[in-house]
Amino acid sequence: MSRPHTRDLVVLVADTNMEQAVRGLLARTAALGIRPTLTFDVFVHPRRDPGVFADAPAFLRSLQREYHYALVMLDLEGCGQPGKSASQIETDLQHRLDKVGWKGRSAVVVLDPELEIWVFSRSRQVINIIAGGDAAFFHQTLKQHPSLPNGKPSEPKIVMEELLARRNLPRSSALYRRLAEKVSLTGCQDEAFNKFRHTLRNWFPQA
Repeated sequence: MSRPHTRDLVVLVADTNMEQAVRGLLARTAALGIRPTLTFDVFVHPRRDPGVFADAPAFLRSLQREYHYALVMLDLEGCGQPGKSASQIETDLQHRLDKVGWKGRSAVVVLDPELEIWVFSRSRQVINIIAGGDAAFFHQTLKQHPSLPNGKPSEPKIVMEELLARRNLPRSSALYRRLAEKVSLTGCQDEAFNKFRHTLRNWFPQA
C-alpha cells in the first residue's frame, strides 16, 4: 500500500525572484480563487532556467509520494532552447514529467519572455512599487522601449531594471514578493499567469 501524500504541492522554479513571487501569490488564496489552506514547498534549481528544463523530471521523480501535485516554472528567455516557443517547451517538459510518474498531477508554466512580464499589469501598485509612485515617469519610460501588442514591454526585465535604477530602488527577491502580495490579479490577461491560476483552481478548488 502506498502512503498518502503529505503535502499538497511542490513547485520547482528557476531563481529566487521567481520563488518569492510564487510564495507571495500562493499566500493570496482568495485572489487566486483556491481553497484557503494549502501546504506547499518551493525549490530553486541551482542551474536556473536551463537546469529546470533539463532536470525537472529527475528532480521531481523521487517526490511523487510526498506531494500530490507538481508545478514547474521557468522563463522562455535564457532557458537554452532557442527557436522554441513557450508552448513547445511546456509540451516537451510535460511529456517528460508524465513519463516519470507525474501524469495528471503536474503542470509546466513557461513565462514568455520572462518573469518580469507579470509585473506590468494595470494595477496602481506596480507604479507605486517600481516607479516610486510616479505615474508620468513610469509611462514615459515604457514609451521609450518596444512593446508587445498587449501594451506590455517586450523586454520587461530591462524596463523594470531601468525604472528601479532611475528611482534608486533596490532590485531584490523581496521586491518580487512585495509585488506578488500587493498587485491586483483582476484582469490579468498574461497567458502564463492565467495557466498558473487556472491550474491551481483545478487542483485546489474553493469549497
